[in-house]
Amino acid sequence: MNLKGKIYLIPCTLGITNPIEVLPLVVKKTIENIDIFIVENEKNARRFIKNICPKKSQPLLTFKIINKYTLDSEIPEMLNPCMAGQHIGVISDAGCPGIADPGASVVEQAHLKGIKVIPLVGPSSILLAMMASGLNGQSFSFNGYLPIDKKERKTEIKRLEKLSSDFQQSQLFIETPYRNNQMFESLIKNLHSQTMLCVAADITLPTEYIKTFTVDHWKKEKIDLHKRPTLFILQK
Repeated sequence: MNLKGKIYLIPCTLGITNPIEVLPLVVKKTIENIDIFIVENEKNARRFIKNICPKKSQPLLTFKIINKYTLDSEIPEMLNPCMAGQHIGVISDAGCPGIADPGASVVEQAHLKGIKVIPLVGPSSILLAMMASGLNGQSFSFNGYLPIDKKERKTEIKRLEKLSSDFQQSQLFIETPYRNNQMFESLIKNLHSQTMLCVAADITLPTEYIKTFTVDHWKKEKIDLHKRPTLFILQK
């Protein structure tokens, strides 16, 4: 009987930084022993693998791409190597696979096929931001992206603020990096003056910035978040 391979969920860095500063040795050891990867972007994945395992032969690697354009019907065949006894690594573009990441679909299929899933320890911007915010870590919700339309975004900000107040729950969300400043302006304009707001940018990078203030205080702060990976957390 042929034993199935395993799926390893391999975390990567959250930006340009030395992998050994934020990743445990087990990540390097795992990559050294895997040649088949499911990734969001092949170029980014190759760069990460080269940084953490510079001696690994790149021409021998096989990559399958999973992103917002991947059809659900394409995912099961990506796991064929596992069914034949080979291990597969799943790598996100940043942070932990499966968390706000299309890799979750691969993991779902792995469970359906009886393939063992092994998550490795690494940086999650969501958890790191929550840890450093000082806001409610007992009850929190990640909401992904808010609407782009100004009117719809205002409505959603108000809705999240009410949810936070009603359930004493921290509300996390993100924005496309080049629209961060517009999001910040929307928040300080539409939130209650005493609502707490955490801004966590460039987490784990040399330019890391994490601050939590009331909205009223934020109105006095000058900050440029343009093209900086950022999480926003509010709590009323």
